[in-house]
Amino acid sequence: MSKPAAAALGIDIGSTTCKAVAIDARGTVILRMLEPTDPLIAPQAARMIQALRAQAGDVTLPLGATGYGRRHVEDARVITEITCHARGAYHHLGRAGVLVDIGGQDTKVIFIGADGTVEDFHMNDKCAAGTGRFLEVILNRLKVPLADVGLKVARAREAVAVSSMCTVFAESEVVSLVAQGVAVEDIVKGLLQSLASRVAGLIGRIPPGAGISMSGGVALNPAMVEALAKKTGMAVTVMPDPQYLGALGAALSVLPGSR
Repeated sequence: MSKPAAAALGIDIGSTTCKAVAIDARGTVILRMLEPTDPLIAPQAARMIQALRAQAGDVTLPLGATGYGRRHVEDARVITEITCHARGAYHHLGRAGVLVDIGGQDTKVIFIGADGTVEDFHMNDKCAAGTGRFLEVILNRLKVPLADVGLKVARAREAVAVSSMCTVFAESEVVSLVAQGVAVEDIVKGLLQSLASRVAGLIGRIPPGAGISMSGGVALNPAMVEALAKKTGMAVTVMPDPQYLGALGAALSVLPGSR
């Protein structure tokens, strides 16, 4: 059985990763690519888009671009991250809800209405605290691979709070805790709870009947998803292919016949 024909392309250039997808006429992702973001954004984006066009066998496909590097993509319709993430989430869920996207550079909380439009949003973009970069820096300092986080949390006896709001100070704080003999497992659990608290603070009051969903690379960490669920007291649904949600929304925004 032949693969459906591609109908649109989307690219999401984030601070840490660059994601690109091709979708068919129904909005299903049929091709995708992910790479660490290169400092030279424009040639990287051009190469990735060219590769997708070659695989799809169509050089005329419409292209949507989002993410912090979106204005470096040639011949693309530029769309905001908030719009693209909301559109991607609504495509999967088909209902109102609250989307949490923890990216490398910022954390976005998007309130999506029953018709798929953005009703409100909150962002943490003043510093790395409360972002994926915050988690990455501290875990690296503790020499804990991301894949081992769940195991560390499961072995923790208690959560040792990481109180510093600044990533630099938090890094010094965990070094001091380790020097005092505090178990790494307890620090990791406290770290996730600290991040979950910051995200929950961004969410604030959840509209009645709305559920919480999550996208971004951090959504691939079950321990972080569980920490956020416990902090908010609500189940958290991880989006399918959570890292590609913005790119999907960008492609859906330029899909022929879309509104």
